[in-house]
Amino acid sequence: MTPTPQGEIATQQPVLLPIMAPRLQADLHPDGYVDLALWGSGSLGRVRFSAMPGPYVYGPNRLVAKSGGGYVAQSKPIMLLQNVKLKTVHPARRCAWWHELDGKGLKAKVTKTKAQRTIELDWGVVVIETGENDLRIAVGASMDEAKDALALSNDEIIAEAEAYAKRCDAVPEADPLMRSMVIQGVHAALSSIRQDEKGAFAGLAAGQAYSAPARTYYRDGYWTMQPLLTLAPEAVREEIRLLAKGVQPDGEAPSGVILTGPAQSKAWQRFVAECRANPQRRGKAFPEHHNRPGDWWSDHFDSPLFFILFISEYVDATGDIAEAHMHWPIVTAIINRYLGFAAPGSVLPLKPRNDRDWADNVFREGLVSYDLGLFVGALDAVATLGKEHDPELAERARETAKKARAEIEDGLFVAERNGYADYKTPDGFIEDHLVLDSLTLSRFDVISADRAKGLLKAFENNLETRNNKEQPYGDWGVMCAYPPFKRARDTRSKTAFAFRYHNGSDWPYWDGAYAEERLHHGLGGARYALTRWWETCLANGWAGAVEYFAPPYGRGSLLQGWSAMPAATVLKHGLEAANAEGS
Repeated sequence: MTPTPQGEIATQQPVLLPIMAPRLQADLHPDGYVDLALWGSGSLGRVRFSAMPGPYVYGPNRLVAKSGGGYVAQSKPIMLLQNVKLKTVHPARRCAWWHELDGKGLKAKVTKTKAQRTIELDWGVVVIETGENDLRIAVGASMDEAKDALALSNDEIIAEAEAYAKRCDAVPEADPLMRSMVIQGVHAALSSIRQDEKGAFAGLAAGQAYSAPARTYYRDGYWTMQPLLTLAPEAVREEIRLLAKGVQPDGEAPSGVILTGPAQSKAWQRFVAECRANPQRRGKAFPEHHNRPGDWWSDHFDSPLFFILFISEYVDATGDIAEAHMHWPIVTAIINRYLGFAAPGSVLPLKPRNDRDWADNVFREGLVSYDLGLFVGALDAVATLGKEHDPELAERARETAKKARAEIEDGLFVAERNGYADYKTPDGFIEDHLVLDSLTLSRFDVISADRAKGLLKAFENNLETRNNKEQPYGDWGVMCAYPPFKRARDTRSKTAFAFRYHNGSDWPYWDGAYAEERLHHGLGGARYALTRWWETCLANGWAGAVEYFAPPYGRGSLLQGWSAMPAATVLKHGLEAANAEGS
């Protein structure tokens, strides 16, 4: 795939186009199929049509073929496919892999006329209109929603698709590679803004793969909202209010908050109940982690801290201090919770031995640099936000942050790596490899400027694969960790393999955070981190911002919201800084 001067992506070979609009989700392949889903409802089915001949040009939610193409509206859940013929329709048998089939009304009701096919499921509706040379595919949680979408004309659908693509083109003066990366990053952020059937805000989706059950995350949302602070601040405000509902009175919060529609919610709760009743039959699920109906994976160590950072950065961007006052009791509970996690004689919270922060395949325990960076950042936020509103808590936070900085500098610095320990357990074990997530120490000014610059140089020399000749795969991106984890018992699942997932994959959101810290500390040299991951996507035919990747393991999910971070860094610091050579 090749970026065009207009920031689109050109290719001779057909590749999958991931689609996310406020309601409609889809995977469109010009070879002749589209898989349909609806936010809050789940999978709806597959529509097969005659193939679109190449060459192809891809953009946000848009595909143009030699003859034909696909366009997605923004205001309604409808898609237009031009110059194709309908072949077959395959209704989904379940809304998600976990959806139990109880035999009561789950068989799709299919109605056919000369110009229309209608599929009615217990959890959603698909209506397909066949014109002389096109297909109009509308979806909805109800027939009314789908039919309302069909009121849009073809011209209106195309106009909305073109206007959306233009909105994503945030740096038209950039070179093709940078311009296309920013377009796809902005698209990932904007398309994460979801709506319910009535058009109300329904969360920031982490990506395509997070609609069954539909949920919104604290950490994913924090990174996704970085460009939205200027592009759509009202969505950030509404996300804060949604996430507030997931924080418990004692300051605990889950990984994410579930936001399903009625049918999917009923199916999900039935599944969780059956898993708990029959755990021997449910090896793939984690029902023991979902402690409350609204929780997706309860009690994550980083989530409450991200909630405070959400509020702080929203207030900084908008001046809307009322949002902080509204949620101050929650903020207070969170701070008190983390102060209670400290060992005697320390102010640093100790993480229990579990896999419940962003590195959810790693059993990190004790002092974890990533979480400590968030902790100090949250303390600083409370010290600022509460200065007039709650001076007692603000002063306590300020003093704690000062002591925390001293403890981190003295206790976690690893001189031989010029970095900071990933984690240090209470029994004295230290995982001392370099990890990109320790960037939180730099992002929130936890460590001195000199130490931060040294850390960033260590990342440059060891995590940028172009400079690391020990890793076996050449120049392919920025690793999130190196060397691999020392203790196999500290990892599970995908991370048990060196270079895979948290054990060294390239995560574009961390690339963006790394690039931003280089610019923040005047080092330049950010372009590699901002664009190398995108070059890998183009080389592999991944038409959108991926979650993570590493050779030889392939990629994670497509159209990941937090993978907007590289684009956010360019928008915040400007093209000149993004392209500047390193010092």
